Amino acid sequence: MIDPNLPLIDLHRHLDGAVRLETILDLGRQHNLPLPAWDIKGLRPHVQVTGAPDNTGKMPGVMAFIEKFRWMTAVLVDLDACRRIAYENVQDAHREGIDYIELRFSPWFMAESHKLDPAGVVAAVVEGAEAGAGEFGVSVKLIGIISRTYGPEAGWHELESLLTQRDHLVALDLAGDEARFPAQLFTRHFQRARDVGWRITVHAGESAGPESIWQALRLLGAERIGHAVTASEDPALMDYMAETGIGIETSLTSNVQTCTVPDYTAHPARRFLENGMLVTLNTDDPGISAIDLRHEYQIAAPAARLSPAQIQQAQRNALAVAFLSDGERQKLAARAAS
Repeated sequence: MIDPNLPLIDLHRHLDGAVRLETILDLGRQHNLPLPAWDIKGLRPHVQVTGAPDNTGKMPGVMAFIEKFRWMTAVLVDLDACRRIAYENVQDAHREGIDYIELRFSPWFMAESHKLDPAGVVAAVVEGAEAGAGEFGVSVKLIGIISRTYGPEAGWHELESLLTQRDHLVALDLAGDEARFPAQLFTRHFQRARDVGWRITVHAGESAGPESIWQALRLLGAERIGHAVTASEDPALMDYMAETGIGIETSLTSNVQTCTVPDYTAHPARRFLENGMLVTLNTDDPGISAIDLRHEYQIAAPAARLSPAQIQQAQRNALAVAFLSDGERQKLAARAAS
């Protein structure tokens, strides 16, 4: 169902949610960290959400899912570790057959466990991702995240750390505790991001209602929405997103695992596509979800009742809404078709 003549694209992947189990063990041993287990089998249930053949074991909500990050960030003991996981993210994308990937990260979140310098984290991620792109031939762009969970004041510090590498990032995102920290608290942060020329994508409609999506669009200038599940509750919002070409970064398995939807069949992705909305398929946190992008196309999408034509439309949508220049988009499409 993946069209081989189109590029395979992941627009919504958290690089700190895509850390290899082997890397966690290796860094744990190097730095004598108190890991909960010292082999892959023992570590897996502490890091990954599993429990069903299609990896849809569930967590009681988004924040419980985020707790699974614990050991992924616990091993980020220094900037070399941050550089390593960024590099390995690109290598893993190459192994998945991905042609273009946008990797996002929160430097404050990555720095927290070992009190690293957030600006240093940003520089290390840039170095690792660029090294991986150069070695493996995957087109990569980086998206910085303000983690709303820490509040708007910390958000300013996180934004300033990201701006130290402003020319190496393409966009700004807002992620974290959507229910407790609405977009309206971060209006000025995103105005600053737009002023420096960054594109805007925002997590919204995952653990809050359609009003959260409206805020992301109207107050933050979002061009794409991460998840956007609750847009299905507001027909006017659905029509607006279709008419204005707002991209939807859908992560089917993640949405089931976080109980954002009860199961694949309840996911609104099919309805969104039927309404002309620019749905794309993405992995979110594949290291936690125990999936890759092909799983989302070949297993999750059919389970969510997407037809083969709709799945290929989602693949085309990803190229259309990627944060690329027109020239980059044409080059990527031509390379995939050759």
